[in-house]
Amino acid sequence: MCGIAGYFSKKEVLYSPEQVLKLMGEAIVTRGPDSHGEWVNNDKSVGFSHRRLAIVDLTEAGVQPMTSSCGRYVIVFNGEIYNHLDLRNQLGSQKINVDWRGRSDTETLLEGFKHWGVIETISKAVGMFSIAVLDQSVKKITLIRDRVGEKPLYYGWQNDTFLFASELKAIKVHPDFNGVVDRNALKLLLKYNYIPTPYSIYQKINKLLPGHYLELDLNNSKSKIEKYCTVSDLIDAGQQNVYQSNESSAVKKLDKVLRFAIKQQMEADVPLGAFLSGGVDSSLIVALMQAQSEVPIKTFSIGFESEEFNEAKYAKDVADHIGTEHTEKYVTAQEVLDVVPKLGEIFDEPFADSSQIPTFLVSQMAKEHVSVTLSGDAGDEVFCGYNRYIVTGAIWSKLSKVPVFIRNIIAKLILLIPMKTWDVLGKVLPRKFKLARFGEKIYKAANVMTSPTAEILYDKLVSQWEHPDVAVLCEGRAMDLASCNRNTSALECEISKMMAMDSMSYLPDDILVKVDRAAMAVSLEARVPFLDHNVIEFAWSLPMKFKLKKGISKWILREVLYKYVPKKLIDRPKMGFGVPLASWLRGPLKLWAEELINEERLTLEGYFNPVPITAMWNEHQNGTRDWHNQLWSVLMFQQWHEKNIASSSS
Repeated sequence: MCGIAGYFSKKEVLYSPEQVLKLMGEAIVTRGPDSHGEWVNNDKSVGFSHRRLAIVDLTEAGVQPMTSSCGRYVIVFNGEIYNHLDLRNQLGSQKINVDWRGRSDTETLLEGFKHWGVIETISKAVGMFSIAVLDQSVKKITLIRDRVGEKPLYYGWQNDTFLFASELKAIKVHPDFNGVVDRNALKLLLKYNYIPTPYSIYQKINKLLPGHYLELDLNNSKSKIEKYCTVSDLIDAGQQNVYQSNESSAVKKLDKVLRFAIKQQMEADVPLGAFLSGGVDSSLIVALMQAQSEVPIKTFSIGFESEEFNEAKYAKDVADHIGTEHTEKYVTAQEVLDVVPKLGEIFDEPFADSSQIPTFLVSQMAKEHVSVTLSGDAGDEVFCGYNRYIVTGAIWSKLSKVPVFIRNIIAKLILLIPMKTWDVLGKVLPRKFKLARFGEKIYKAANVMTSPTAEILYDKLVSQWEHPDVAVLCEGRAMDLASCNRNTSALECEISKMMAMDSMSYLPDDILVKVDRAAMAVSLEARVPFLDHNVIEFAWSLPMKFKLKKGISKWILREVLYKYVPKKLIDRPKMGFGVPLASWLRGPLKLWAEELINEERLTLEGYFNPVPITAMWNEHQNGTRDWHNQLWSVLMFQQWHEKNIASSSS
């Protein structure tokens, strides 16, 4: 795991490229604290910077930037190629003799480029990665991002200089960087609590789409973006090869597919462990790790004083049963709150999923013991785990039969009842209907039930600010996920469409951003076995009845898990990985928040219309509504702005 950065300049380079590249690397030093390297071509028009977190081949043979044995290719690479030894065997089976200098996957990629070409090599690779490679023979830079988007890659033209990096921090220190905030991207932040790819918070700086590559011709400065394999392709491949056998065979096959993916991802030359929440996904990852390890796996969980948000006790029960070397830490409210001022720096661009806080804390604790950790993320998106899939599918099957004008009346009646009253009602419902923050979700349901189509219903469901235009001072209507190159029209089942949409946006732009930035902030490599492209393709080959059965989500994952962990340790309502943000904004975070979003400050800075934000704040404070998600997106931008814009201009 590493951090990469670089440039191509069309104009004469008047600064010291080595010094600038070093500064770009230092800006992302936590991504690679072990060593650094810079490379500049003869005319100084191209420069690469690399920060190394040594995971495989800890010797000098793994240092980057790395040049191929033939001298044609120069690479900087962030990530892991889990099947790189298999790729070496493939080269050998083709009678290609390589005098290997070391055991790094970086060298494997370069030899693949030499003999197979860049894109064919990447198509063979299993892993997570962002890559920049210079082909000196044809003067072309290729940027590549992994199929699902586990590793970040930003790029764009600033004046006459093309910049790229793992994080915006590295791009910002280049002397040609302009740094103009993109207000349309700010609207997207308010709408979804994250900024979807390909946009970034800065104008003319984009994120490379997962499963795509960008080729930049240095002769004419023209570029093109092509895909090599995306989540959509994996979904199509799975659905074209529908699994035909029975449930028992499917469970055995999934066990085998996951075991293999996990075994590959357990390869490391440094201490390795796993996050464990005690839920289905992380428990299954840990169980399959332990089943393939001769020594106890190191597992990590954090607990909270608030029972509503505490899963640590369940994680300990699972760890005890599996036999892991378990470490848990109960954090105080103050320890959690101490993280908040760091978020603007950790997350690089505004990011407003509040589970970013516990994710950082568990990463920080794990780093004290290991350098690599496996995570159970993505099980919900790949195997139908979110409650909203079930609820929305059930709601739409009924709503679609009711005229829209009647739905509007029902929605208004629901909103007449205070959210607190709905919360009380939610506590006395039968167990299978109980949901955390019941009142908030009922209000959300009232909002979405007026949708004329399932697609609009979904967009409302995942939106925090349905109309961010009223808050952001910017001309034009807010974009939505449809304008971010997401297309699921070929899928027949509405639940499948929601899963696919999440896999193409919410997963890479929220979940994986959260995991990557939180872990990398403490120099910890996080791996996600559920995102092995073979696992994804197999999951999409399974009929929906194997994933959602009699109202039970992730049915097939549960069946695999129950082979290793008793059902009684797992079978409980889904909790999520969050913090009591709503109450904190009325208590310990109140003064901090008021300073960031007071009317005078918002008016002076000129990004927001303070009227709707102040109204939300007042309603949240007096308890008539819970607006913590909506307010958090504004607060995260304000904090980011204070750290990244206001401080640099003062």
